[in-house]
Amino acid sequence: MPNTVIKLDPAALERPPMLTIRAARQGDLQQILDMIALHAECHGDTAKISAVDLDRDLFGANPWITALVAEAGGRLIGYALLVPMYRAAEGMRGMELHQIFVRKDHRGHGIGRHLVSRAREHARIAGCGYLSVSAATGNFGAHRFYEQMNFRAGPVTGMRYVQALG
Repeated sequence: MPNTVIKLDPAALERPPMLTIRAARQGDLQQILDMIALHAECHGDTAKISAVDLDRDLFGANPWITALVAEAGGRLIGYALLVPMYRAAEGMRGMELHQIFVRKDHRGHGIGRHLVSRAREHARIAGCGYLSVSAATGNFGAHRFYEQMNFRAGPVTGMRYVQALG
């Protein structure tokens, strides 16, 4: 997947002058881990993921997830994590936008929108018919953001059950 370089309006001084959205590389692991921890903190949680876990899931023999990163000035300022999905009754591939995060000092400048656009493009290239995302019931800012990005709220059809396998 090619990199996307976006020139931002130079009038806003707090904005980075150049933003690149690209696939994550192994050298990005620590910065992604740091942002995952910040994302968890935003939700009152603690990230338990290790560099070994993330390396395995992004770059291992059987990659499980895809990470797109937003980079400005040599620093990662955001990411989007994507996980494959499938609707068996329809024979349709999909992609879950599992997490999206932009560092606090870079929010409000369209970086999240650029990450979602690239996630959409990545899903289309992978042959997906849909991109899915969820947000906590009370996270109204996220609801508005996704609705502005043309996501439609779907009905909640039941409980999700989980069973530990270890």
